[in-house]
Order: sequence, then C-alpha cells, then structure tokens
Amino acid sequence: MLWLSSIDQTAPALPAAWLIATQAQPANLPERSELRRSLARELLARQFGLAEAAVEIGHEPAGRPLILRPRGSGLHLSLATRAGLVAIALAHRPVGIDVERVALASEPPLAVLHPGERHWLENLPAPARPLAFAQLWSAKEAYVKALGTGFARKPESFSVQLDGAERFAVSDEENGRRAAGVIRLTKNGGHETMAAAFIVLDQA
Repeated sequence: MLWLSSIDQTAPALPAAWLIATQAQPANLPERSELRRSLARELLARQFGLAEAAVEIGHEPAGRPLILRPRGSGLHLSLATRAGLVAIALAHRPVGIDVERVALASEPPLAVLHPGERHWLENLPAPARPLAFAQLWSAKEAYVKALGTGFARKPESFSVQLDGAERFAVSDEENGRRAAGVIRLTKNGGHETMAAAFIVLDQA
C-alpha cells in the first residue's frame, strides 16, 4: 500500500492512498463533499491521463463513491475529508480510507467502541488516549467504508487492534472476516495532527 501526499503525484502501482493537505475550511457536509469530489476528479484525471471533464464520480445508494467515467476501469475508490485534509484511496479491490483530527483536549467517547478496544484504551495513560482513539476510529471507519455499509454497521460490533505505529488488524466475528490495514499520522493545512487509515479487502 502506497502513501502519496500531492495531487500532482500519480501512483506507479495500486493500491495507493493520497493525503492532500489544503487550506480549505469547509463549513458543512455539502462543502466537504464538493472539496473531496473536486480533488478526486482532478487526481483521477491525472492518474488516467485524461481531461478532468472525462472523469465522473457517482455514489452507490449507501454512499460509497463509484467511478462512473471512464467506464470499465474496474477500480474501487474511497474518499474522506476532515479539517481541510482530503484522503483519496484507489485499488483493484474494495477499499476504505478515513482521516480523523486528534482531539487532544477531549476525552474519547469509549461507549461507542468494542469492549476489547475500550479496555485497551482505558489502560493507556490519559495523555495517550486522544491519539490512540483517533487512530482506532479512523481504522474502524475505513473498514466499514470498504465493506460499503458505513456505520450502518454498529462500531462496537467488530474490533480493531493497532499493531505498532503503522498497521492495524480487524477482527469481525459477525461475518468471519479478518483484515489488515495501514495507519499514518499527518498534518492538515492548518498543521493539526491527523490520523489516517487505509484498508483493502478481498472481494468475498
């Protein structure tokens, strides 16, 4: 899995993820959606060697983005935006990406987590919990995006385990799935610390 940081970069191989820091400050969901879709169109045009007008992005009924044009690419797309940082993932199999702001001043909402995740966080020193929660939550959201369900799947119904500073593992007993992804810390355009997660799933 390849991490890139500029919209001017094309991926020599897939899967790949781009984390693009912008100075944008979208005020609401429509503005966030337009920011990530416009950057994704520009990036995909570069990746495919096409004019931007030749790229069209749609959505499945549950919200997962689809590449409508160029037709027949066979590629899977995932998008995320948080605090001016846009994340774009592209793969040959179902993919999910997410970014979360590290909220240093707040206590993580442990009640929304799987019991194993909650126990792990409660045993961390209090100053370490905001970063760990942001990494954990970005991994959970990336996973449900790759599934195509979003949080129609209850976040406490599956477990994520951080595996060092760069990887995570998912244990989903509901569907018997085990999966692994990658995590990364980055900065947004305002230089806040952001946690990003990126996962690719088997088709089954």
